[in-house]
Amino acid sequence: MANLAGRTILMSGGSRGIGLAIALSAARDGANVAMLAKTAEPHPTLPGTIYTAAEEIERAGGTALPIVGDVRDDDAVADAVARTVDTFGGIDVVVNNASALNLTPTESMPMKAYDLMQDINCRGTFSLSRASIGALKKSSNPHILTLSPPITLEPKWFAQTTTAYTISKFGMSLVTLGLAAELASDGIAANSLWPRTTIDTAAVRNVLGSELVDRSRSAAIVADAAYVILTQPAATTTGNCYIDDEVLATQGVSDFSQYRTAASEADLEPDFWMEPLA
Repeated sequence: MANLAGRTILMSGGSRGIGLAIALSAARDGANVAMLAKTAEPHPTLPGTIYTAAEEIERAGGTALPIVGDVRDDDAVADAVARTVDTFGGIDVVVNNASALNLTPTESMPMKAYDLMQDINCRGTFSLSRASIGALKKSSNPHILTLSPPITLEPKWFAQTTTAYTISKFGMSLVTLGLAAELASDGIAANSLWPRTTIDTAAVRNVLGSELVDRSRSAAIVADAAYVILTQPAATTTGNCYIDDEVLATQGVSDFSQYRTAASEADLEPDFWMEPLA
């Protein structure tokens, strides 16, 4: 398998959680990682900033470019792409990691909160991907990877996660499927990746409840799956909505105990839109 040495990744978010885990995995190969994120100052309840993430990336062996900005801001997105190209000479990978989570039921959902989710999740994914296409066309193995789920229209999933959030995450996956078809002739891969189970992140602790931590897997499983995807040939690895453990299973991994905080597989909590583990 190829590696990510010398490759350049532009990621939205990445100050913590899954995004940072993916960045550190690439950094261990010696990748360049540019991060467009808002977290310039410490958050009262969330760990890390874009600058502490950059320090971790550098310690892991990569080269970091922290860019303070909002993926909802078109000028900030264009600036992030330009600065990444100017600094590293191009872009090989775009990771759409930034996401907003709000599970308020429709009747009580403020439209401002609805707009925030749509703007960060779906529009932000479209915007950063769109702005990077020109640079990606010049890469020898260009990938767009979006952290979003497979699309299913079963009513039970809308009832469990609320309509607003589901629309925003499925919109991200529609961007994946659309770009895969639209950019196939350019050799640019577009894929989505989603965890089978809840992941031990600040979002799980603060939004879904700290009790889920003991029923989750670590962010390393998503990072390892992302690494597999991003080191595959772009021309033949596109248009997929992957699940993390399924990706690793294709590489011969059958024991996932290294990733879990739960006592057993049976104790793991399925993530949104995922069936319970057998």
